[in-house]
Amino acid sequence: MSVVACSQKPNFAGSGTGGYPDKPVTIVAPTGAGGGWDQTARSIAKVLQETKLVNQPITVENKPGGGGAVFLAEYATQEKKNPYKLFVNSPPILINHLKKEGNSPFGFKDTTPLAQLTIDYGAYVVKADSPIKDLPSFLNELKVSPTKYTLAGGSAPGSMDHLVAILPAFKSDISPASLKYISYDGGGEAIAALLGGNADLIATDASAVGEYLKSGKVRVLAVTSPERLEGELKDVPTLKELGIQDAEFTIWRGVFGPKEMPAEAKKFWDEKLKALSENEAWKKELQGKGWVSEYKNSADFAAFLEEQERQISGMLKALGMSN
Repeated sequence: MSVVACSQKPNFAGSGTGGYPDKPVTIVAPTGAGGGWDQTARSIAKVLQETKLVNQPITVENKPGGGGAVFLAEYATQEKKNPYKLFVNSPPILINHLKKEGNSPFGFKDTTPLAQLTIDYGAYVVKADSPIKDLPSFLNELKVSPTKYTLAGGSAPGSMDHLVAILPAFKSDISPASLKYISYDGGGEAIAALLGGNADLIATDASAVGEYLKSGKVRVLAVTSPERLEGELKDVPTLKELGIQDAEFTIWRGVFGPKEMPAEAKKFWDEKLKALSENEAWKKELQGKGWVSEYKNSADFAAFLEEQERQISGMLKALGMSN
């Protein structure tokens, strides 16, 4: 039920006595229950309330459809002045706006980016007994025969795993459109396809491969991070180390507000989300989920989104899938 639906112009800035926020806040996960966005929204709400950083009740609402595009269309048109409804997202807010198929007319510029909170990176994974020994030799083979190997990921063509999958080839002057990519419904299914011999290499979240690597079922050829990661992936090279330049790709998660957010509300969330990122309870929550903390404030987050939008636009154009 929309909190904006009323006959008179709503006063979203607060009552003037208690200031913003003077009523409950909703954080939307534009997906079903259980996914990354849902878990992120629930973790934010839980820690903000348990630590008393926010005294008003915070509820989480699921709004699935179109990889977040259905909710964003409603939000950008009906809730653009409502600071009592925030949402979480990740690179699909950029991809859905830039790709041709299933295009969303709305993007991050139809919102107010409030904070980046966590990051992950892409990983290139093969079976432990795969004949593919390293990424450079794999790319050399693709230069000669682009369809020799099947690449796969847990998202549709033109979506995030597909873009991560083609990134090294794109940066190595191999036409991404000439490669063979199969999409599966989520990273778990993509790994199952790899282990079942239905894919030669998968692109997935680096945080998702640790247990498979530990069990000896897979090898990770490279990651898209600027520096080597810790833990199970500490021995895995970055794309840059392998001589593939300008090929970092960050899978971030962040919080957004409405485009016409009042200054008072924006200032409130700038302060509270920074405080959240520094709180021990939040750090413990991240550790439990296997997420990496990387906070960016509103201004830095918006600047980063501009930069990643250019990167994604270039890859989609190379695939012939741009809007």
